[in-house]
Amino acid sequence: MNKNKGIWSSIFLLFLISLIGCKTANKNTPNPISIETLEAAYQKFKESAITHRRFKHEDLQPLIQKHTSNFQVTSLGNSIDGRSISSLDWGDGTTKVMLWSQMHGNESTATMALFDLFNFLEGSGDEFDEIRNNLKSNLNIKFIPMINPDGAEVFKRRNSLDIDLNRDAIAQVSPEAIILKKARDDFEPEFGFNLHDQQVYYNATGTPKQATISVLAPAYNEATDINDVRKRAMQTIVGMNNILQQVVPGQVGKYDDAFEPRAFGDNIQKWGTSTILIESGGYWGDPEKQYIRQLNFMIILNALYEIANKGYEQYTTDQYFSIPDNDSKLQDLIINEMLVTVKDKKYPIDLAIKRRESEVPGGYYVTGSIDDLGDMQVYFAPEKLDATGLEFTEGAVYEEAFENVASITTEKAMELLREGFLAVKVKEGETKEVHNLPILVLKEQDSFPSGWTTSSSPNFYLAKDGDLKYAVVNGYLINLDQPKEQLFVNRIY
Repeated sequence: MNKNKGIWSSIFLLFLISLIGCKTANKNTPNPISIETLEAAYQKFKESAITHRRFKHEDLQPLIQKHTSNFQVTSLGNSIDGRSISSLDWGDGTTKVMLWSQMHGNESTATMALFDLFNFLEGSGDEFDEIRNNLKSNLNIKFIPMINPDGAEVFKRRNSLDIDLNRDAIAQVSPEAIILKKARDDFEPEFGFNLHDQQVYYNATGTPKQATISVLAPAYNEATDINDVRKRAMQTIVGMNNILQQVVPGQVGKYDDAFEPRAFGDNIQKWGTSTILIESGGYWGDPEKQYIRQLNFMIILNALYEIANKGYEQYTTDQYFSIPDNDSKLQDLIINEMLVTVKDKKYPIDLAIKRRESEVPGGYYVTGSIDDLGDMQVYFAPEKLDATGLEFTEGAVYEEAFENVASITTEKAMELLREGFLAVKVKEGETKEVHNLPILVLKEQDSFPSGWTTSSSPNFYLAKDGDLKYAVVNGYLINLDQPKEQLFVNRIY
């Protein structure tokens, strides 16, 4: 009897010790950085020299040189076209973290955020010193801000060999891939951040919300097993998601974790570095991704802080898997119940329209296209129109040519749209390729593409009993009676 009492007393004592231990562990677990602190840090240290996402290698070089006093700047090698690829190292700690960005030349959002972060890390004498000093004493960080400078030069995904660097981790054909692999092998980071952009048409599954940020702890094998390395990546992502849910609730998606044997993320995970993929998607009204740049700054800074203090250990893989998957159900514009006439009979159809970007020297233009038609109830869009009773109507070309685009005001363009002219002509002397008018501009052709079937160019009117109510110009919807202010990025045909 006494022996049993002794056993139960020992068990009870162990239970109390475990409770005290848990409480102590929870007490010692650092809190994430507050949203207010992260936002204030971004506003104070945002790199003012970068204002848009189509910057080039040469634009970054003076910014890198600006940080040589506080960072160890190292040339890792050169791209195919001879552009330098540099790393910036910072911190005196033992936990190694490597971040690499712009493996795809047209995926530059996180690159902007890294330069904001450089400014933050070399600051001093302010309210952020406690965070900064904590990071410096615990972490040793290697940043590689632009892996694919040749792709960035023309704002395209692939490098000058037309190779996708994210499918060259094993073959190592490209010098840029060799540089990234060597940097990882020489540094041997415990954590890695693989920074990308994704197309803007991803949504969080089952919702109309854009996946502004998507995340993934890549698989390291076909079975998508979870070892300690991948688990740490998942836990770190949970902390990032907690920050994002406070500022863009519901706008985080999770990538499919199917193993890609050629990809850097999957292989770096396999090689022993806990790898976190961040994909910057879209945020309506933020075409240059400046707000998404801020989100990158906030979640990367907080993730570094949690890595420095092992705060990620408080999170679970179940929390990671509760993040909604990415889906691809977004469109730019949905028109419902538009009437079209086929063989003298009217049919009500729904249209889903996307506007995609194309590069030109010094900028880009948008090309609208009808992505799908029929029953569009599974799709979401930030702009929808119930076109019940409105009929598809062709537009005309205004025959009198203008001298140039600059001689056409927005008011004149709207006047012509209301008169049934969807397009105007400019004289051959016009050298521009892009304009911002709410009307089509023709230079080298006398007509413009139009239609309502899939893949057609969405240039038409919506009319009621012959009265023009709306114009659709290159996929942009314009209310002819009450036009709203919006940005047009149209090509000259």
